[in-house]
Amino acid sequence: MSLELDEVRQAFLDYLAMERGLSPRTVEAYRGDLEHFSAYVAALGIDSLDGLTVTHLGHYQLLLHKSYAAVSIQRKLSALKMFFRFLRGRRLIAGDPLANLETPRSARTLPPVISVEEVRKLLAAPDPGTVLGRRDRVMLQVLYATGMRVSELVSLRVVQLNFNLGVVSVLGKGNKERLIPLPLGVLGEIINYLDEVRPQLLKGRHSDYLFLNRSGKPLSREGFWKNISRYARRAGIRCRVYPHLLRHAFASHMLAGGADLRVVQKLLGHADLATTQIYTHVDSKRLWQIYRQFHPRERQKR
Repeated sequence: MSLELDEVRQAFLDYLAMERGLSPRTVEAYRGDLEHFSAYVAALGIDSLDGLTVTHLGHYQLLLHKSYAAVSIQRKLSALKMFFRFLRGRRLIAGDPLANLETPRSARTLPPVISVEEVRKLLAAPDPGTVLGRRDRVMLQVLYATGMRVSELVSLRVVQLNFNLGVVSVLGKGNKERLIPLPLGVLGEIINYLDEVRPQLLKGRHSDYLFLNRSGKPLSREGFWKNISRYARRAGIRCRVYPHLLRHAFASHMLAGGADLRVVQKLLGHADLATTQIYTHVDSKRLWQIYRQFHPRERQKR
């Protein structure tokens, strides 16, 4: 493989991490996609970016269609498009051979949603008689009350809590900060956790992190994932339950309750309103209630 392509690929990944502020996980996904493309270029015997043509890239797209689903093809081609835009912006290439290639559209599926009653059972599943059970109960309550991502939850530090204002400061994707209100009941649970539970996990040690494991270290995403799956089984919830499902539930239940779409967008930390709009599915009962309340012909019948 050309040293030229290797170097510009690494420069692009550094740009994503340091200038765009993308997470290490996202950067690694881009790395994998570009390495897949680099292997294709190497197999063609091309040792320079200048040797790439629209025909080469069209052939690469055809190869992707033989092995990958539409959503994976979309991601890989999107990574390449961003890569070539980066190269053009750095004036490393004159044109963009990907400009006329169409990216396949994948159907946007509705995220699964558990009911309010199922959430209630899930929140009640941890054992309040144990230290870890009390910790997990607070974590589940915070997750459902705020709609934050699990990565944001496990990386929370105590200083991000503002008890005077009743909010938590969350650092989301792209290092963008947002403030999320905390209900009084959840604030009280957090205070009890800080006073009674967290010191038992610390055992005299120091940590800036809010939620800790039995060794006094930050609880991992994987650890919390296993916990929430166990509690879902205990609560008798039949569908597969994972941390992000509570984020879905937060958004769906807020919107079903009449919350403004843009407010939910801000709370979730979505850059694009269209991302939030996938949660705007409402049940038929509420749809009819809204129709009868606001349609002029329906109001005349009252």
